[in-house]
Amino acid sequence: MNLPFDLSPMQALFMGGVFLVAAFVRGYSGFGFSALVVSASALVTNPLYFVAVVMFCEFGMTFQQWRGVSRDVKWPVVGVLMAGAVVGVPLGLAVITAVDVDTARAVVAIYVLAMCAVLLRGWAIAPQGLPVTGAVGAFAGAANAVGMAGLPVASFFTAQSMPAAAFRATLIAYFAILDIFSAPIMYAHGLVTWDTIIAAALSTPILILGIWLGGRQFLRVAPSDFRRFAIGLLAVLALIGLAKAVI
Repeated sequence: MNLPFDLSPMQALFMGGVFLVAAFVRGYSGFGFSALVVSASALVTNPLYFVAVVMFCEFGMTFQQWRGVSRDVKWPVVGVLMAGAVVGVPLGLAVITAVDVDTARAVVAIYVLAMCAVLLRGWAIAPQGLPVTGAVGAFAGAANAVGMAGLPVASFFTAQSMPAAAFRATLIAYFAILDIFSAPIMYAHGLVTWDTIIAAALSTPILILGIWLGGRQFLRVAPSDFRRFAIGLLAVLALIGLAKAVI
Protein backbone atom coordinates (compact mmCIF):
# COMPACT_ATOMS: atom_id res chain seq x y z
CA MET A 1 0.00 0.00 0.00
CA ASN A 2 1.38 3.38 -1.01
CA LEU A 3 1.22 5.99 1.72
CA PRO A 4 -0.32 9.41 0.97
CA PHE A 5 1.98 11.93 -0.72
CA ASP A 6 4.59 9.17 -1.21
CA LEU A 7 5.67 9.42 2.43
CA SER A 8 8.06 6.77 3.70
CA PRO A 9 6.96 4.68 6.73
CA MET A 10 9.23 6.73 9.01
CA GLN A 11 7.90 10.00 7.63
CA ALA A 12 4.34 8.77 8.12
CA LEU A 13 5.14 7.75 11.71
CA PHE A 14 6.63 11.18 12.34
CA MET A 15 3.51 12.89 10.98
CA GLY A 16 1.30 10.64 13.11
CA GLY A 17 3.13 11.88 16.20
CA VAL A 18 2.79 15.45 14.97
CA PHE A 19 -0.97 15.04 14.55
CA LEU A 20 -1.30 13.70 18.10
CA VAL A 21 0.67 16.56 19.66
CA ALA A 22 -1.09 19.18 17.52
CA ALA A 23 -4.54 17.79 18.40
CA PHE A 24 -3.62 17.84 22.08
CA VAL A 25 -2.55 21.49 21.77
CA ARG A 26 -5.80 22.33 19.95
CA GLY A 27 -7.90 20.61 22.61
CA TYR A 28 -6.05 22.33 25.43
CA SER A 29 -5.64 25.86 24.13
CA GLY A 30 -8.06 26.18 21.18
CA PHE A 31 -5.51 27.00 18.48
CA GLY A 32 -2.24 25.89 16.93
CA PHE A 33 -3.27 22.62 15.27
CA SER A 34 -2.91 23.65 11.64
CA ALA A 35 0.23 25.70 12.22
CA LEU A 36 1.96 22.83 14.02
CA VAL A 37 1.02 20.24 11.38
CA VAL A 38 1.94 22.35 8.36
CA SER A 39 5.19 23.59 9.93
CA ALA A 40 6.23 20.04 10.83
CA SER A 41 5.23 18.65 7.43
CA ALA A 42 7.69 21.07 5.81
CA LEU A 43 10.46 18.99 7.38
CA VAL A 44 9.52 15.85 5.42
CA THR A 45 7.57 16.93 2.31
CA ASN A 46 5.93 19.84 0.50
CA PRO A 47 3.92 21.61 3.25
CA LEU A 48 1.17 22.52 0.79
CA TYR A 49 0.16 18.84 0.69
CA PHE A 50 -1.04 19.11 4.28
CA VAL A 51 -2.93 22.41 3.97
CA ALA A 52 -6.09 20.70 2.74
CA VAL A 53 -5.53 17.76 5.12
CA VAL A 54 -5.67 20.03 8.15
CA MET A 55 -8.71 21.73 6.68
CA PHE A 56 -10.65 18.45 6.68
CA CYS A 57 -9.29 17.62 10.13
CA GLU A 58 -10.57 20.96 11.43
CA PHE A 59 -14.08 19.96 10.34
CA GLY A 60 -13.93 16.81 12.44
CA MET A 61 -12.42 18.51 15.49
CA THR A 62 -15.03 21.27 15.39
CA PHE A 63 -17.79 18.65 15.39
CA GLN A 64 -16.16 16.94 18.38
CA GLN A 65 -15.81 20.18 20.36
CA TRP A 66 -18.92 22.05 19.26
CA ARG A 67 -21.33 21.04 22.03
CA GLY A 68 -19.07 22.46 24.71
CA VAL A 69 -18.26 25.80 23.08
CA SER A 70 -21.23 26.96 20.96
CA ARG A 71 -22.74 29.18 23.66
CA ASP A 72 -19.53 31.24 23.95
CA VAL A 73 -19.07 32.11 20.25
CA LYS A 74 -19.04 35.83 19.39
CA TRP A 75 -20.96 35.51 16.12
CA PRO A 76 -20.75 39.19 15.04
CA VAL A 77 -16.96 38.95 15.22
CA VAL A 78 -16.99 35.72 13.17
CA GLY A 79 -19.17 37.41 10.55
CA VAL A 80 -16.87 40.40 10.11
CA LEU A 81 -13.76 38.21 9.97
CA MET A 82 -15.39 36.09 7.26
CA ALA A 83 -16.30 39.18 5.24
CA GLY A 84 -12.59 39.99 5.04
CA ALA A 85 -11.65 36.37 4.36
CA VAL A 86 -13.80 36.33 1.22
CA VAL A 87 -11.21 38.67 -0.28
CA GLY A 88 -8.11 37.18 1.32
CA VAL A 89 -8.53 33.45 0.62
CA PRO A 90 -8.47 33.56 -3.22
CA LEU A 91 -5.53 35.97 -3.25
CA GLY A 92 -3.47 33.88 -0.83
CA LEU A 93 -4.08 30.63 -2.71
CA ALA A 94 -3.24 32.22 -6.07
CA VAL A 95 0.14 33.33 -4.72
CA ILE A 96 1.23 30.26 -2.75
CA THR A 97 0.33 27.72 -5.44
CA ALA A 98 2.52 29.58 -7.95
CA VAL A 99 5.81 29.00 -6.07
CA ASP A 100 8.18 26.02 -5.78
CA VAL A 101 8.55 23.72 -2.74
CA ASP A 102 11.51 25.48 -1.09
CA THR A 103 9.85 28.86 -1.52
CA ALA A 104 6.68 27.46 0.07
CA ARG A 105 8.75 26.13 3.00
CA ALA A 106 10.39 29.52 3.45
CA VAL A 107 7.08 31.39 3.27
CA VAL A 108 5.56 29.08 5.90
CA ALA A 109 8.57 29.42 8.21
CA ILE A 110 8.89 33.21 7.97
CA TYR A 111 5.16 33.69 8.45
CA VAL A 112 5.11 31.41 11.53
CA LEU A 113 8.11 33.16 13.09
CA ALA A 114 6.50 36.56 12.57
CA MET A 115 3.23 35.42 14.13
CA CYS A 116 5.05 33.81 17.07
CA ALA A 117 6.82 37.10 17.73
CA VAL A 118 3.50 38.96 17.68
CA LEU A 119 1.86 36.43 20.01
CA LEU A 120 4.75 36.42 22.49
CA ARG A 121 5.13 40.22 22.45
CA GLY A 122 1.71 40.57 24.07
CA TRP A 123 0.49 43.91 22.72
CA ALA A 124 -2.69 45.24 24.31
CA ILE A 125 -5.21 47.23 22.27
CA ALA A 126 -8.73 48.50 22.83
CA PRO A 127 -11.62 46.52 21.29
CA GLN A 128 -11.63 47.24 17.55
CA GLY A 129 -14.46 48.09 15.19
CA LEU A 130 -15.57 46.69 11.85
CA PRO A 131 -12.78 48.04 9.56
CA VAL A 132 -9.89 46.66 11.62
CA THR A 133 -11.63 43.35 12.29
CA GLY A 134 -12.41 42.99 8.59
CA ALA A 135 -8.78 43.72 7.68
CA VAL A 136 -7.61 41.04 10.12
CA GLY A 137 -10.10 38.67 8.47
CA ALA A 138 -8.65 39.44 5.03
CA PHE A 139 -5.10 38.83 6.22
CA ALA A 140 -6.14 35.63 7.99
CA GLY A 141 -7.95 34.47 4.86
CA ALA A 142 -4.79 34.93 2.82
CA ALA A 143 -2.86 33.05 5.51
CA ASN A 144 -5.28 30.15 5.18
CA ALA A 145 -3.52 29.40 1.89
CA VAL A 146 -0.86 27.78 4.10
CA GLY A 147 -3.44 26.51 6.60
CA MET A 148 -2.61 29.10 9.26
CA ALA A 149 -5.48 31.54 9.51
CA GLY A 150 -5.65 31.04 13.27
CA LEU A 151 -2.39 32.77 14.18
CA PRO A 152 -3.28 36.36 13.18
CA VAL A 153 -6.79 35.97 14.61
CA ALA A 154 -5.39 34.55 17.86
CA SER A 155 -2.98 37.51 18.02
CA PHE A 156 -5.86 39.92 17.46
CA PHE A 157 -8.04 38.33 20.14
CA THR A 158 -5.17 38.15 22.63
CA ALA A 159 -4.33 41.83 22.17
CA GLN A 160 -7.93 42.72 23.04
CA SER A 161 -7.91 40.53 26.17
CA MET A 162 -10.85 38.46 24.99
CA PRO A 163 -12.11 36.12 27.73
CA ALA A 164 -10.64 32.62 27.44
CA ALA A 165 -13.96 30.84 26.78
CA ALA A 166 -14.96 33.30 24.04
CA PHE A 167 -11.42 33.23 22.59
CA ARG A 168 -11.48 29.46 22.20
CA ALA A 169 -15.09 29.18 21.00
CA THR A 170 -14.90 32.03 18.47
CA LEU A 171 -11.69 30.65 16.96
CA ILE A 172 -13.26 27.20 16.58
CA ALA A 173 -16.38 28.60 14.88
CA TYR A 174 -14.31 30.82 12.60
CA PHE A 175 -12.09 27.92 11.54
CA ALA A 176 -15.11 25.84 10.58
CA ILE A 177 -16.78 28.48 8.42
CA LEU A 178 -13.50 29.63 6.86
CA ASP A 179 -12.60 26.08 5.85
CA ILE A 180 -16.03 25.46 4.31
CA PHE A 181 -15.49 28.57 2.19
CA SER A 182 -11.87 27.65 1.36
CA ALA A 183 -12.46 24.01 0.38
CA PRO A 184 -13.76 24.52 -3.21
CA ILE A 185 -11.08 27.14 -3.91
CA MET A 186 -8.37 24.75 -2.72
CA TYR A 187 -9.84 22.05 -4.93
CA ALA A 188 -9.70 24.39 -7.91
CA HIS A 189 -5.98 24.95 -7.21
CA GLY A 190 -5.28 21.20 -7.05
CA LEU A 191 -4.68 21.01 -3.29
CA VAL A 192 -7.50 18.51 -2.66
CA THR A 193 -6.75 15.01 -4.00
CA TRP A 194 -7.43 11.40 -3.03
CA ASP A 195 -4.23 11.48 -0.98
CA THR A 196 -5.75 14.38 0.97
CA ILE A 197 -8.85 12.35 1.83
CA ILE A 198 -6.84 9.25 2.74
CA ALA A 199 -4.44 11.20 4.98
CA ALA A 200 -7.33 12.92 6.77
CA ALA A 201 -9.12 9.59 7.28
CA LEU A 202 -6.00 7.88 8.63
CA SER A 203 -5.41 10.73 11.08
CA THR A 204 -8.96 10.71 12.48
CA PRO A 205 -8.40 8.22 15.37
CA ILE A 206 -5.25 10.12 16.36
CA LEU A 207 -7.16 13.42 16.35
CA ILE A 208 -9.99 12.05 18.48
CA LEU A 209 -7.48 10.86 21.08
CA GLY A 210 -5.47 14.09 21.07
CA ILE A 211 -8.51 16.37 21.31
CA TRP A 212 -9.97 14.25 24.12
CA LEU A 213 -6.72 14.35 26.09
CA GLY A 214 -6.25 18.07 25.53
CA GLY A 215 -9.88 18.86 26.35
CA ARG A 216 -9.54 17.20 29.76
CA GLN A 217 -6.81 19.72 30.62
CA PHE A 218 -5.23 17.31 33.03
CA LEU A 219 -1.90 19.14 32.95
CA ARG A 220 -1.40 21.46 35.91
CA VAL A 221 -0.70 24.34 33.58
CA ALA A 222 -2.87 27.37 32.90
CA PRO A 223 -4.10 27.55 29.28
CA SER A 224 -2.26 30.88 28.86
CA ASP A 225 1.04 29.32 29.97
CA PHE A 226 0.46 26.28 27.77
CA ARG A 227 -0.24 28.61 24.84
CA ARG A 228 3.22 30.14 25.30
CA PHE A 229 4.74 26.67 25.22
CA ALA A 230 2.87 25.92 21.97
CA ILE A 231 4.14 29.17 20.45
CA GLY A 232 7.71 28.26 21.40
CA LEU A 233 7.31 24.84 19.80
CA LEU A 234 5.99 26.48 16.63
CA ALA A 235 8.99 28.80 16.51
CA VAL A 236 11.43 25.88 16.76
CA LEU A 237 9.67 24.01 13.94
CA ALA A 238 9.67 27.14 11.81
CA LEU A 239 13.41 27.71 12.31
CA ILE A 240 14.17 24.13 11.29
CA GLY A 241 11.87 24.46 8.27
CA LEU A 242 13.56 27.71 7.23
CA ALA A 243 16.96 26.08 7.48
CA LYS A 244 15.76 23.19 5.28
CA ALA A 245 14.46 25.66 2.69
CA VAL A 246 17.67 27.66 2.37
CA ILE A 247 20.36 25.00 2.81
